[in-house]
Amino acid sequence: MYTDTERCVRAVQSKDARFDGWFFTAVRTTGIYCRPSCPAVPPKVENMTFLPSAAACQQSGYRACKRCRPDTSPGSPEWNARADAVARAMRLIQDGVVDREGVPGLAARLGYSSRQVERQLNAELGAGPLALARAQRAQTARLLIETSELPMGDIAFAAGFSSIRTFNDTVREVFALAPGELRTRAGKGPRQVRAQVPGTISLRLPFRAPLNPDNLFGHLAATAVPGVEEWRAGAYRRTLRLPYGTGVVALTPQPDHIGCRLALTDLRDLTIAINRCRRLLDLDADPEAVDEQLRSDPLLAPIVDKAPGRRVPRTVDAEEFAVRAVLGQQVSTAAARTHAARLVRALGEPVADPDPEGGLTHLFPSSQALAGLDPQSLALPLSRRTTLTTLVSALADGSLPLAADSDWESARARLAALPGFGPWTTEIIAMRALGDPDAFIPSDLGIRRAAKGLGLPSTPAALTARAAHWRPWRAYAVQYLWATEDHAVNFLPA
Repeated sequence: MYTDTERCVRAVQSKDARFDGWFFTAVRTTGIYCRPSCPAVPPKVENMTFLPSAAACQQSGYRACKRCRPDTSPGSPEWNARADAVARAMRLIQDGVVDREGVPGLAARLGYSSRQVERQLNAELGAGPLALARAQRAQTARLLIETSELPMGDIAFAAGFSSIRTFNDTVREVFALAPGELRTRAGKGPRQVRAQVPGTISLRLPFRAPLNPDNLFGHLAATAVPGVEEWRAGAYRRTLRLPYGTGVVALTPQPDHIGCRLALTDLRDLTIAINRCRRLLDLDADPEAVDEQLRSDPLLAPIVDKAPGRRVPRTVDAEEFAVRAVLGQQVSTAAARTHAARLVRALGEPVADPDPEGGLTHLFPSSQALAGLDPQSLALPLSRRTTLTTLVSALADGSLPLAADSDWESARARLAALPGFGPWTTEIIAMRALGDPDAFIPSDLGIRRAAKGLGLPSTPAALTARAAHWRPWRAYAVQYLWATEDHAVNFLPA
């Protein structure tokens, strides 16, 4: 995108927010970089240069615009729509792997050398993994400075800086303000929401409009596992297992953002928690591109036009979702929740809910905890017990890696090799746990009913052939097709 100068100039001159996060505008005469929708008067074309990432801008000596705050724009949709090495690397960097394991750890997870990873990221993003991680630390620091009353030393530690000096220097370099000045400026006109509950951090998660919250939050609320998830007071709430500790998040749909309230046992998990919540709600999607492609099918166009901007509800924990997918095989939503709740009560790790009226009590059991489960204690048919225990064993011993950086086709092949894993289970995991935007489940009964009602082919083979025109967004087509049915997953809870 950033190499198409004419298109970038048009986006900047029209202040088109759809391109926020796709690229950044660096202004040679002022030394600042902006998002395309910056409200300031657009600079002269000859003074603009376009870069693919905030890290590339910072590495080139530009500082963030104080007016449009480019560091708070939605993320690039590319990293959730691709499964190549660069996209997988970006998902891992967002999940804090470079801060925890360094560049060698990132490279090892990708199966490349550190030099190869550096070369690929620099070629596509104009910055290497250390610069990308540094930009993320700066964004986290700004968030904590503006939305909390934490001392600056604690913020530096939580954001992942090695010293107070590095923290101060980075904030001044990136934002052209000292940390204390950033806090003072935020107090005069905060753009984030300061926490109202002690021990919590409240912020806004941006997205590209439109966003239809009905199926997104409806699905999460209708399938919520008691003790781990709940819908309360207009918010979806759940517990989080994070690298340094645990957390509880409340996500509230608003017209122009998602309200996010986080309570963490270790603030070093803040960036990771935010990125997992963004992934859960598919907030970095490009709905205009998705809907335009699906509208090209005249039989899909009416349901897309009726409620555009549907997202794919995903997960904060791929292994958890895989277990829940098996529990949900050939049973009702209520029965799947009951089975999962039993596992939670038996093997879940207790957590404290920061809301005295909340009902969150546990983390979903880890694969290691589930590996010690007595199969006889499961109220499941023998064949499904075998499916579940085989899956858990593969997750626990690492032979089935399921995470944000998983290669989609490799994971599909490993899942399909397990007993009891047919196309439906494999594809629903690919869609919601791995984030493949082209995952498709033509054998699903609800999809077949919806297809028939719209005049689309209803047999799996014929529907798959028709759906070739919807690629690479078939997972979004699934959301639109499911939404034609009168089911709780399609409605925002009261």
